Amino acid sequence: EDVDAFVNHLVIFERLNGLLQIRITDLRNNQSHSVSAPEPAFVFSPDANPEFNTNILRYSYTSLITPVSIYDYDMDQKTRVLKKQQPVLGGYQPELYASERIYATAADGKKIPVSLVYKKGLFRKDGSSPTLLYGYGSYGINIDPGFSSDRLSLLDRGFVYAIASIRGGSEMGKYWHDDGRMMNKKNSFTDFIAAAQYLVQEKYTRPEKLGIMGGSAGGLLMGAVVNLRPDLFGAVIAKVPFVDVVNTMLDKSLPLTVGEFEEWGNPEEPEAYRYIRSYSPYDNVEKQKYPNMLVTGGLNDPRVSYWEPAKWVAKLRTMKKGDNLLLLKINMGAGHFGASGRYDRIKETALDYAFLLTTLGVEKPLTETDKK
Repeated sequence: EDVDAFVNHLVIFERLNGLLQIRITDLRNNQSHSVSAPEPAFVFSPDANPEFNTNILRYSYTSLITPVSIYDYDMDQKTRVLKKQQPVLGGYQPELYASERIYATAADGKKIPVSLVYKKGLFRKDGSSPTLLYGYGSYGINIDPGFSSDRLSLLDRGFVYAIASIRGGSEMGKYWHDDGRMMNKKNSFTDFIAAAQYLVQEKYTRPEKLGIMGGSAGGLLMGAVVNLRPDLFGAVIAKVPFVDVVNTMLDKSLPLTVGEFEEWGNPEEPEAYRYIRSYSPYDNVEKQKYPNMLVTGGLNDPRVSYWEPAKWVAKLRTMKKGDNLLLLKINMGAGHFGASGRYDRIKETALDYAFLLTTLGVEKPLTETDKK
């Protein structure tokens, strides 16, 4: 991922089993060692190192429990000094939380890394814990297990928060991306389902307590997996979801279409068309019971046009069975990455969490009056 050279040391930031790590080679004797991490799921990344003639490496460390922390590391003595840590308001105590790194087995035998965090004392491995599973799996983008203070609101209510490193990202190398794009795209969906099934099988949660979330191409993931396994999830948050894949990829007037033929394929080619058509969420909505769903969009979104989530929800409302919630919110002043403004992002997160708390039974259910 990155390289830093010093007078006596060569520092390589690399991935091992999907996690960003640091390997240091002493150029005087060609001996190498890795910087140790105190947690099972973590992220090492380079910081500013302008000085060449030094044995001190400055790096950043974070995890699902530890806020972003800047360290100075003595590459000869193998000791570190904490220089600065991101403050977390509200009296945050990291020792009250625990994280794990587990592996689900995909349909073809591949091991899918899942990083998760929960609060000690509130989590019981008996299937009773509400859980939020996040996924993306496209463009070779990695979803690393870093810290977010937003999650504390869920963790302090007994949630398990999990990240599935599915194919389509590059966590396990370039082949991980290639195995989840073009004519291999369905691997992303079955990987995510395998991760969800593993969480249920190992009694981290159960289907009616399992919420899932993804945005943009991760919203495509949400749409695909609820078509395939609507029974596996209790709640779904699809943010600016790329769900009308066939029509979007046929429209070359849109700004991203042509450049993304290398990710999804060109549906003007019959084989690619048939494959995309077989998983495109909008085109595969069925007359079946779907989980509770919250779908969002932005009127000014140039990447996923607002009509994609709107027409998807319209079709779902026409065809879905049962009375689970199906909510659509189009932000009339937002683009692809949500509302602008210092506090508006927090309001969007609050909406997401209110939906999860209600539909997964953590808070009181909505009455008929509330729904109206």
